[in-house]
Amino acid sequence: MSTIAPLVQTTGQALVARIEALAQFSADSDMLTRLTLTQAHRNAADMVTAWMIQAGMKVHIDALGTVVGRIEAHRQAGKAAKTLLLGSHIDTVRNAGKYDGNFGVIAAIAAVDRLKSEGAALPFAIEVLAFGDEEGVRYPSTLTGSRSIAGTFDPAALDHQDADGISRREALIRFGADPGYATKQARDPAKTLGYVEVHIEQGPVLESEGLPIGIVTAINGATRGTISITGKSGHSGTLPMSLRHDALTAAAEMILAIETIGRSQRGLVATVGQIETPYGAVNIVPGTVTMSLDVRSPSDTERKAAVARIAEEISRIAQRRGVEAVFTPSYDMPAAPCDAALMDMLGRSFQHLGHAAYRLASGAGHDAMSFNGRIPIAMIFARCRGGVSHNPAEFTSPGDMEAATVALYEFLKTLSAEFGAGS
Repeated sequence: MSTIAPLVQTTGQALVARIEALAQFSADSDMLTRLTLTQAHRNAADMVTAWMIQAGMKVHIDALGTVVGRIEAHRQAGKAAKTLLLGSHIDTVRNAGKYDGNFGVIAAIAAVDRLKSEGAALPFAIEVLAFGDEEGVRYPSTLTGSRSIAGTFDPAALDHQDADGISRREALIRFGADPGYATKQARDPAKTLGYVEVHIEQGPVLESEGLPIGIVTAINGATRGTISITGKSGHSGTLPMSLRHDALTAAAEMILAIETIGRSQRGLVATVGQIETPYGAVNIVPGTVTMSLDVRSPSDTERKAAVARIAEEISRIAQRRGVEAVFTPSYDMPAAPCDAALMDMLGRSFQHLGHAAYRLASGAGHDAMSFNGRIPIAMIFARCRGGVSHNPAEFTSPGDMEAATVALYEFLKTLSAEFGAGS
């Protein structure tokens, strides 16, 4: 694994202990469910706060419920220090795995704790950020914590309501945050070195390559929306096959066409994850179908071209089958490329530790996306067993967690040496 003997903070055993400790905070007794701004989230935030304080950080809860732990730079006379941001999220989906998001927060605290215990004199400050709204389960908007730090938060999100009619504003106040500062806490890009996030891969690439960790090149851009198909319903026993305008068989052909386009180039994925046949029954030819579409790629040009091809193919199939089909986009997020200099620095850190500096794109979204175009971003992935995530079976081994955490620690030392030399 690592050629550097780890201290207790960055050992796999210590990291697992903290993963298990956070997993106890759940709204459900038989599964892990920790939605943003709930009591379970607050309990987890309190534990993270205690760990940050133990690591020598000054801690506060910001306007969007993010736990912020900070250590100051070792300042030279007359020089103002910049800040490096680290972190991930501690909210989960329903019936979640233990590692998604949580591991990145734990890894950042552990790496900083190790630096502090060694008496490192950093030429920059570090903030560890434990965001609480990455998954987007409770409210229709998401990434609000990281967007607030990035300076792109939309205050309209404060008025969004959950299924019980509780607004985000009200939930923040109950959580102990002050939403009045939601648009006033953006970090100054001129004073910020970047944002670095450790995360489980949530995919099978590193496992297939036999590698414990990797360097993210970009977070895929995504287009989502709904395809609505309108045919003509009828009695399944009396309507001849040749006279049917079957919306569901048209949808089936469209799904296969979407899959073919998604397979057409490396890095592109296209998915229909939901399909509904309103008023459907065993003896009815379906007249209406709605289905979801999710297209992702690390290249915005390739993604947009794929969406255009899908729209053309849907139209062609609809015309031939005598139905109408409309694609309505609902979400468009550009790809977030990682910073070349930070990736190279991560690569040197990996190699110093004896790891291959393997690079791969992220198919899932992360808080790092919020900083795209504002400050440089970088990510370290840890191998994820079977690529399973958002599932209780989600698992990253203690050894792989240790490899990622020690790599972050080594990166911080490398950045400190190179930044200090150039300042």
